[in-house]
Amino acid sequence: MKKAVKNSFAKIRFGLSASNNPVFTGYYKMFFKPEPGTLNELLSMYSKHIGKEFTVIQVGANDGITHDPIHKFIKRDRWNGVLLEPQKYVFDKYLTRIYKKHDNIHVVNAAMGYEDGTLPMYKIGFSTERWATGLATFDKATLEKAFTSGHVARKCAKEKIKIPSDVNQQIIEERVKVRCAESLLKEYNIKKIDLLMIDTEGFDLEVIKMFDIAKNQPGMIIFESSHLSDTEIKEAEELLTKNGYDHKKDGPNMVAIKSGLNQYLNYFK
Repeated sequence: MKKAVKNSFAKIRFGLSASNNPVFTGYYKMFFKPEPGTLNELLSMYSKHIGKEFTVIQVGANDGITHDPIHKFIKRDRWNGVLLEPQKYVFDKYLTRIYKKHDNIHVVNAAMGYEDGTLPMYKIGFSTERWATGLATFDKATLEKAFTSGHVARKCAKEKIKIPSDVNQQIIEERVKVRCAESLLKEYNIKKIDLLMIDTEGFDLEVIKMFDIAKNQPGMIIFESSHLSDTEIKEAEELLTKNGYDHKKDGPNMVAIKSGLNQYLNYFK
């Protein structure tokens, strides 16, 4: 019963957002008040500061709304940008639909790579639920860890899904299109990046490197650090500091912003 109610609410919310229903957008424009000191507050302030020229690149957009901290701001403030999602099922069923009325947002069925081409992606082979598609990754070991840690088993128990005994059905490979940062920025004529948003299940540090932050200087970078090793987190922090970013761990994410933007310093205390 609880799952049915939850699914119904998610469908209603998705429909309201996809149609740009004034109830949905009006709430975030007039009534939404983020809690002080949170990522929501930081994003809200930053978005309003940049204004109508705000440009985002999101790598690993999934369905465009579930557990997505930037969706409400894209809708509320009409951001510009490019959202990438390599999984064709998720891209076709959700992402294209939720942004179909946003000419300023380009959705791309691809992942990031060091050069244009294709690469194998690993994903749950027996479910297309949001929790399952959210685990898709280029790093097979990260997905295997989701099984050995019991995370997948807990999700399946909650959803009353049986995990196949055949390991070849547990994790499957999907060949996906890959774009490099240079060709992506050129195709969509992106001159500046106000926010680089990354959620790639363990591949996040590589994506930061792909965007050559010393050259492209995104104003803010948010990436999922929870799947990175201590060594990788240290490397990411050193890379950010070297290139002039203040940074902070926030739940599963690392948030970084160009140093000197004093209006946001309270968040980094």
